Formats: sequence, structure tokens, C-alpha cells
Amino acid sequence: MLITIEGIDGCGKSTLMGGLEAALSDINPLFTREPGATWIGDQVRRGIAEEIDPIAEALLFVADHAAHLAEVIRPALAEHRLVISDRYSDSRYAYQQVTLAPLFPEPLLWLRSVHGNWTVRPDRTYLLTIPIADALDRLDGKDGREHFERAEVLEQVQKNYLALAEEDPQRFVLVDALQEREKICTFIAGDIRNLWQSL
Repeated sequence: MLITIEGIDGCGKSTLMGGLEAALSDINPLFTREPGATWIGDQVRRGIAEEIDPIAEALLFVADHAAHLAEVIRPALAEHRLVISDRYSDSRYAYQQVTLAPLFPEPLLWLRSVHGNWTVRPDRTYLLTIPIADALDRLDGKDGREHFERAEVLEQVQKNYLALAEEDPQRFVLVDALQEREKICTFIAGDIRNLWQSL
């Protein structure tokens, strides 16, 4: 089973992932992330820092996704493990739509066509939603913001996420990221556990 955690920068995904590792340790999930689980992910992060061409950046993300699937996710799913990923293809659809909008009339359609039929659809996606001002407040202490971490970008990215959730309501669960962290973690961990035990 594949679970993904999504949301804009500053929504609390990293904190949540740490909490889920502790809360679900007894069922031994595989925790992973995009980008970063493969060596290609390191190149993606470098590309983000240098603000490279939007198409090159998007294709680096796709390459990382392909490697992540081949090296981490598919082998784990073949062993019938529970996989929980911090970001996945929906991040690409939400973020790269913004950077590719000046170049393509329908960037989401282009992104989906690049992914074709080779990606793996998550069984459930938890989307953490948060007011943009609160997300930016949380990012204030961060050293060196990425080009995605600007108010106008994050606002459009969150709109893109919500559109994806509206399109696929059976997969997405929207979570208010302003709730207490422990409450968010308890709810999501409990829901994941129920899903896993129902298999």
C-alpha cells in the first residue's frame, strides 16, 4: 500500500513524517521522500537552488520519480510493505504547473503525459492545507528560501493541490495543518493503520 503526504512548503509535512515514524513503528512502514531518496534527488535539489530552466527542472523531478519508483517504491510494494512518501507525483502536478504555465497552455496535461502509464497511483493522499501567511511565518527561520517559497507561488500551488483533490476525492484526505501537531499525527496514523489492517 502506498500512502503519500502532500502540501505546500511550511505546512508541517516533515514534522508529521517524524511523528508517523514513531506512531506506526510497530507495523514497520517504509518512509521515503521525493526528491531525495535517490542520487538523482540530490541533483534535483541542486537544480532548485540554482533556478534552472523550468522544463529541465520538471524533467529532473520526473527522473527522480522514475528512479524512486524503480529503486524504492516498487520493490517495497512487491514485498507487500506499507510505503509512506513525503511528496510524490502530486507535488509535481501542483508545483510544476506554476513554473511551466508561461511555456505550455495546459501544463498539467503535459506533466501527466510525461508520467504516462508508468507511475504508481497512491492508495491514499493526505493533503495538509494552511493559510499562505502561516506557511510563510513557519518558513521565516529557514536558511535560504527556494524559489518556490514565495507567497504568490505558494498560493497558486495550494490552489492546484485543491483542484487535484476535488478531481479525486476518494484518494485525497484534506487536513487542516493549523491543528495541533499531535492531533494531526494521531488522526493520520489511525487512518493509515485502519487502511493497512483492512487489506
